[in-house]
Amino acid sequence: MIKEKSPYCQCLYYASNALARNISRLAEEEFAITGLPPSYAFLVMTVNNQPGISAGELAEIMMLKPSTVTRLVEKMEEKELLKRMKEKRSTLVFPTKKSVELQETIKAAWKSLFERYVKILGEEQAAVLTGQVYNAAVRLEEK
Repeated sequence: MIKEKSPYCQCLYYASNALARNISRLAEEEFAITGLPPSYAFLVMTVNNQPGISAGELAEIMMLKPSTVTRLVEKMEEKELLKRMKEKRSTLVFPTKKSVELQETIKAAWKSLFERYVKILGEEQAAVLTGQVYNAAVRLEEK
């Protein structure tokens, strides 16, 4: 059921923030089984999939600023889920045994999140919306 329209429904800023709040709530519920917030879980999953990834590459994949990635990686180091190694002029990020053991749980949470929003939106609308939001984010990031 569609709620009565907000006076701001034609504003991308307003609509995207409302979407972000709602999808974040679903993600936090599904990723609770990992013991990590969703953003940390995606970071760990990325490093598990690409051991030795540079911090810069990680920032690009995660669509975050390098300083943000540094803070996230530091927090994951404290939890013994990631480790950093300096190599010449770059920092490489590696998984730990603990993060590798968590990988299947993270993937299960991601799958549950996907299934949950597909059930609400429908598979086609979910795919179209995801593509549109991603493309818009990339274009706006380029300014």
